[in-house]
Amino acid sequence: MAEANPPRGKMRFRRNAASFPGNLHLILVLRPTSFLQRTFTDIGFRFSQEDFMLKLPAIEKFALTVKEMAQMLQSFGTELAETELPDDIPSIEEILAIRAEKYHLLKNDITTVTKEGKILLTNLEVPVTEVVSSRLERHQQISGDWQTINKLLTQVHDMETAFDGFWEKHQLKMEQYLQLWKFEQDFQKLVTEAEFLLNQQAELADVTGNIAQVKQKIKKLESLDENSQDLLAKAQFVILHGHRLAANHHYALDLICQRCNELRYLSDILVNEIKAKRIQLSRTFKMHKLLQQARQCCDEGECLLANQEIDKFQSKEDAQKALQDIENFLEMALPFINYDPETLQYEFDVILSPELKVQMKTVQLKLENIRSIFETQQAGFRNLEDKHVGPIKFVVPTSENLIRSTAPFFPSKHGKKTWRQNQSNLKIEVVHDCQEKRSPGQPSSLDNDNSLDVLKNHVLNELIQTERVYVRELFTVLLGYRSEMDNPEMFDLMPPLLRKKKDILFGNMAEIYEFHNNIFMSSLENCADAPERVGPCFLERKDDFQMYAKYCQNKPRSEAIWRKYSECAFFQECQRKLKHRLGLDSYLLKPVQRITKYQLLLKELLKYSKDSEGSALLKEALDTMLDLLKSVNDSMHQNAINGYIGNLNELGKMIMQGAFSVWIEHKKGATKMKDFARFKPMQRHLFLYEKAVVFCKRRVESGEGSDKYPSYSFKHCLKMDNIGITEYVKGDNRKFEIWYGGKEEVYIVQAPNVDVKMSWLKEIRNILLKQQELMTVKKQERQTQLAEQDQLSLQQNEEDLCRRWFSYFDKATMSNGK
Repeated sequence: MAEANPPRGKMRFRRNAASFPGNLHLILVLRPTSFLQRTFTDIGFRFSQEDFMLKLPAIEKFALTVKEMAQMLQSFGTELAETELPDDIPSIEEILAIRAEKYHLLKNDITTVTKEGKILLTNLEVPVTEVVSSRLERHQQISGDWQTINKLLTQVHDMETAFDGFWEKHQLKMEQYLQLWKFEQDFQKLVTEAEFLLNQQAELADVTGNIAQVKQKIKKLESLDENSQDLLAKAQFVILHGHRLAANHHYALDLICQRCNELRYLSDILVNEIKAKRIQLSRTFKMHKLLQQARQCCDEGECLLANQEIDKFQSKEDAQKALQDIENFLEMALPFINYDPETLQYEFDVILSPELKVQMKTVQLKLENIRSIFETQQAGFRNLEDKHVGPIKFVVPTSENLIRSTAPFFPSKHGKKTWRQNQSNLKIEVVHDCQEKRSPGQPSSLDNDNSLDVLKNHVLNELIQTERVYVRELFTVLLGYRSEMDNPEMFDLMPPLLRKKKDILFGNMAEIYEFHNNIFMSSLENCADAPERVGPCFLERKDDFQMYAKYCQNKPRSEAIWRKYSECAFFQECQRKLKHRLGLDSYLLKPVQRITKYQLLLKELLKYSKDSEGSALLKEALDTMLDLLKSVNDSMHQNAINGYIGNLNELGKMIMQGAFSVWIEHKKGATKMKDFARFKPMQRHLFLYEKAVVFCKRRVESGEGSDKYPSYSFKHCLKMDNIGITEYVKGDNRKFEIWYGGKEEVYIVQAPNVDVKMSWLKEIRNILLKQQELMTVKKQERQTQLAEQDQLSLQQNEEDLCRRWFSYFDKATMSNGK
């Protein structure tokens, strides 16, 4: 046993040994752990008759008072340490007030005991007349009782100092605890309000509807925006409160920082979601207003046509007035007539409902036909201005006939007519001095089926013509650049290292050219008069299109070579000889553009081939090309993964890949530990394979061309046979959970939108279901194998038994014979 004061300890043990009936061989000293308990207990242990040599009853009473005081302080400290605080702020404040009152009462008791001790000490002091005689005699006259009281007062002072220090620390911690409770309460209230606003915002996910419904949604969104501004102000106040607590060295610093980060994150989400929804609703409202104005323009045009009666055009002045009316109308309608359809499609197609598309188509047809009528009228009126002719007869189509035209919505700019605009069958007849009538059987527009055939033939013609151009461009590049790299006359213009990079620069473009020039182009040309053959043409050669995957995977390396040597004289000289306006890099991009163009043309062709011969195979061909594009895209992303130890191809086929926000939770044993400091999500790119989910971080790299092709750092991999999923996470319908190893690790994944989330969940469920089915089959096969082994073992045992029996029987027979 280690002793702090060995001589004093031994003396005390010798005195105490006399109180025991036998000899002491081992002494165990029990000491309290807390500072306050240790201080009070030490005081209590010092109250012994031998230490203080108590002789007077008053001194003995004072000593007992001090001992009781120490016990009261010790009980109070135990109460503070062991009492659990309630779960509401008013109750906590009440308990803290009661404790403070007890503290002050105990302080008053300590003060009273101290005064009592000082009075006793004064009464025991030696009179002054005796002190003057001699200092030596004075010390000899001081009794042991005075020393006892002095020691007790010293202990009371130490006890009071320890108690004050303990109370100061305890009070500070309780104040911080109360501050944390209020901060947490404000935080939870804000989180609830934010989730409520996000749920209300999610109810506005459908931005379609009529103009009244869109206005109502915009009004509701404005109300949400006002509430969100109030919430953001409250969140900022709570965050500032958290910063003040952290600056004052609060004991829960990590938790406070975590809550502040969460409030910032929720605020950002709320602001971004409302902003995105406002943009979508504004675009929808703009589309409705545009459509409404276009309808008004159509109504005014039809009204103008109906009011131009025959008797108004008998003179040159009447014709001039009618011509001016038409010009005024066309000037008013100019914004709609000159609206670029590609811009309209780009801006509004993603939010157009089927009903709105039908309305747009209706107005589209009316506007185009009215425009065509007015253009013809203008020519007639100008002719009438030059000479007097008989009345002009206008055959004005009805609204039904206007709708049946197949012209596009808002013709192209600069007044140029497209091939579709020549399909109108409406007629305007200028009659000189006579009136002609339409025959009853004359059609007013093309039949719808015939119109679809025209559109289908146009798309097919575009497919074939662009294929010829594509093959010609590939041949030009291979002959004018690739072959020239082997031309000795061009060596002086070429860096030596570039000559060795020919295969990287051009990839397998020669292979692609041979396929299209020798096989695919002639097959497409055979479909010119038979559109139903297009689908089989693609399907029969779907394996050949895999060569595009190889080309696309090499594209980043090719572009790196081009960026390094693009300014060399060789490429400039080749471009000059070929008289190309664009550089080689534009032509190296042609295969990538072409493989993308196929699916767009097939979509158009399928749109005009509904329920016709070959449409099913055409749909299958479109799906094949889309699958090819997805496969190429996925393979390029996989090749950009760095840091994975092993072969990614061993994980099976890549099903999906995409960017997500990810939180990680760990659970070990019965204790759940969160990453407190990481309330802001990690941005991860997930790759879903048949056998695993791979988590990567997209690397931000600088330099030219770094934004075209991604680069990923591998983080971790979850095997599919050890994961499970939770499809719904409270508070956000875009989130789901992927948990690993019996939920020891939980990955909370937030998709960009609900559609992406549901697509991933569908594929993960399919993989897990296939695994379960495979495990069931393997289990059955194993059971069957074990049963067969048991049966085989039984047969072997029977055969062994028979052999033994026959052997024994033979031996017995031979023995009997002898």
